[in-house]
Amino acid sequence: MIWECNDFINVKEVGPRDGLQMEKEWIPTAEKIKLINALSKTGVNGIQVTSVVHPKAVPQLADAEEVMRSIERHPGVSYSVLVPNERGAERAVPMKADEWELMHSVTESHSLANANKKVDESLKEHEKVVKLANEQNVTVQGGMATALGCPFEGKVPFSRVAYVAEAYYSMGIRSISIADTIGVADPKLIYTTMNRLINQFPDVEFSLHLHNTRGMAIANVLAGIDAGVRSFDASMGGLGGCPYAPGATGNVSTEDLVHMLDLMNIPNGVDLNRLLDISKIVETLVGHTLESAIYRAGPADQLQVAPTAQKKIGK
Repeated sequence: MIWECNDFINVKEVGPRDGLQMEKEWIPTAEKIKLINALSKTGVNGIQVTSVVHPKAVPQLADAEEVMRSIERHPGVSYSVLVPNERGAERAVPMKADEWELMHSVTESHSLANANKKVDESLKEHEKVVKLANEQNVTVQGGMATALGCPFEGKVPFSRVAYVAEAYYSMGIRSISIADTIGVADPKLIYTTMNRLINQFPDVEFSLHLHNTRGMAIANVLAGIDAGVRSFDASMGGLGGCPYAPGATGNVSTEDLVHMLDLMNIPNGVDLNRLLDISKIVETLVGHTLESAIYRAGPADQLQVAPTAQKKIGK
């Protein structure tokens, strides 16, 4: 039962890549570096720093090399880059990332929209990436986009998810991230999907990458924990989205996730106050209101000054 969970929950901060990629206004490289350096001191176990996607596809991440070269790396924090294809992998080699993250669409329509390749074609491409990663002694995590719902095809059969998981497994990958790309999953779907995957691939570490498009992300985290998931992606301030998933909004907020875990006394090692300080900076940088509930309202134990008299509504 989640109420009795004493296992450590790993939190990976994906805001610098997944969060900032959707921002139209250019974020100065120096500011990205400062953010990542600050995030390194919060207690998160990993940071998705950037992506080696073509700069024309995601202009916000065109400074990937400079960012990776300039950040301060802290012991105990894994610094990863998203690698879309073989060409991107070659570009990633000199960056010396701790981990390369693959992202593979489970459905054919999203795969064509996202990678301009069919599912099997994309898997073949990823085999080349994994081969190069092995040569460089770099850990690889396999990601699955639209694993829990597709903007073009709707509900996704579990057989499709298992098919891609099996393909990753055959490549030697033992860390797989399951993404609710457009935020359509519910706790029952999360529980049943993750429970089946964990039973089918007992030596794989599964993580969840949840978007909060329909306000279900925190509930889905609980369902994931109940199913046995112990690693979650989250984004500072709830930033994020997907250029190839119409309607997708931000990831589960790192502050909201950590706040809930703290209230439930589930160990996670992340400093909530530091996260909130970072979100103040992020909100100024992006120039719009953040989606994080805890950033807006404050932690549950934050008390207000008691009024000396009744406050009249409208006054």
